[in-house]
Amino acid sequence: MGLSLVTFAVFLCIITAAIGLPYEQQKLLEKCSSARECLAGQICSSCRVELKGSRCVRSSTTNPFNLLNASLPFNKYAYLTTHNSFAIKKSPVQDAVPQVTFTNQEDTISQQLNNGVRALMLDTYDFKGDIWLCHSFQGKCQDFTAFEPAINALKEVGNFLSANPSEIVTLILEDYVEAPNGLTNVFNASGLMKYLFPVKNMPKDGKDWPLVKEMVAKNQRLIVFGSQRRKEQSEGIAYQWNYMVENQYGRDGMVRGECSRRADSSELNDRNKSLVLINHFRTIPIHQASCKDNSQDLINMLTTCYHASGNRWANFVAVDYYKRSDGGGSFQAVDMLNGKLSCGCDDVHACVNGSSSCTRGDK
Repeated sequence: MGLSLVTFAVFLCIITAAIGLPYEQQKLLEKCSSARECLAGQICSSCRVELKGSRCVRSSTTNPFNLLNASLPFNKYAYLTTHNSFAIKKSPVQDAVPQVTFTNQEDTISQQLNNGVRALMLDTYDFKGDIWLCHSFQGKCQDFTAFEPAINALKEVGNFLSANPSEIVTLILEDYVEAPNGLTNVFNASGLMKYLFPVKNMPKDGKDWPLVKEMVAKNQRLIVFGSQRRKEQSEGIAYQWNYMVENQYGRDGMVRGECSRRADSSELNDRNKSLVLINHFRTIPIHQASCKDNSQDLINMLTTCYHASGNRWANFVAVDYYKRSDGGGSFQAVDMLNGKLSCGCDDVHACVNGSSSCTRGDK
């Protein structure tokens, strides 16, 4: 009889899995064995030290345009940003040179965008007669540090913008392309030019950007910044540091209680630049360490940089392995930023009309 009951229980479990009956879904930080056990917008993830086993953690952002509205200027929102968005591990191609370089993310560009990432950091290089996304070795793209032709990633961005007509995506290019009109050619080939926000309309002297709803109405939903000053005139690629300030990246940018500018940027408290980019990632990415990096340490750094930036909250927050955390992670950090920017509260959900849950830390 006991054996029959065991057999029946096993049979029932198999049938449940086969026909897709729902699992009992777990709340944030509750233990799990698969993503099916977690709520929508969560994954089952393990951070060895922080979580002590697999638990449900957040895997997508809160869209402030949908939650609240799109009636504020573009610079009055915060956007989750992935560092080296293209640098993901891919299946090896037969006869290809083995890839020997770092990865910084786990998801494709499309997956990142679908999970709420709204700014992508891409490194562009001349390679094999084309424009590629790549890590450099001795200042150049090599077979073993190359990831993919840039047009592949740009087409993913185009597909997302086409399917999501109320969304805006920002590209931040670390640009090493020297081929004449190299970036212009690849953007034309990708079909993205129809979405491009014109450089001539980008505000200077610290003025506000256009309202998000106006940018959407005009279909100017792609903002592109680059690291080569001359290309603002020659190719219409906005020189990044004419419009934003940025903190130091890598190990030197993760010192507790400090927030200094990167060498290319003006001082963080320069109010002639209306956008603020905060980096929070290691010089050499470490997958497991990103759990801690993307959790309370990230919140603390954003607060430190708020003061260093002349009491301005970040618009872009750049991380490695964006879904790794001990709970809310980079998604909760962006919720905090949008709460601060929209209504002064510690969470964007508290900005909803009728909410009584507003708490305020740093103003």
